[in-house]
Amino acid sequence: MALNTVKTALGFLKSLLGKYTPLEIKSESLQDIYNYLEIGEFISTSGQPTEKQFITIRDAGFENVINLAPLNTENSLKNESEILANLGINYIHIPVDFSNPTEENYNDFEGHMKAFTGKNVWVHCAANMRVSAFIYRYRCNVLGEQCQSAKKELSKIWVPFGVWKEFTD
Repeated sequence: MALNTVKTALGFLKSLLGKYTPLEIKSESLQDIYNYLEIGEFISTSGQPTEKQFITIRDAGFENVINLAPLNTENSLKNESEILANLGINYIHIPVDFSNPTEENYNDFEGHMKAFTGKNVWVHCAANMRVSAFIYRYRCNVLGEQCQSAKKELSKIWVPFGVWKEFTD
């Protein structure tokens, strides 16, 4: 298994500790958010932010959030839509089954991303694995970026395997 994939898995476990124990997760900057990755001027991605981290995201100028994780994901915030509404952030939820990402999921995602062109958008899931695969395809197919360059960014988070390898090929 690739080292960054192991790092992502361990980071996911750390996020669960932060959710289910009184341990405080550092969250003063965007870089402190689990598996944060800036994609470009208007797009950033991460694993599941905490409620406090959504304030940091808003304060950094992000007015749109797309969540690709199902609500039953272990580290999800069950009231995320309410939290973001209270912060004045537009919230889109596209629950993607990790064992079965579909073209319908991707097409829905692509449509929202196109609608947010030129606007700040934060895209997250539980660990930034779903997101990094979706963003990889978006960068290659819509933004016209070199797939080799986009794949380097993808591999900062993980190396897709199984259905995700097929999804990104």
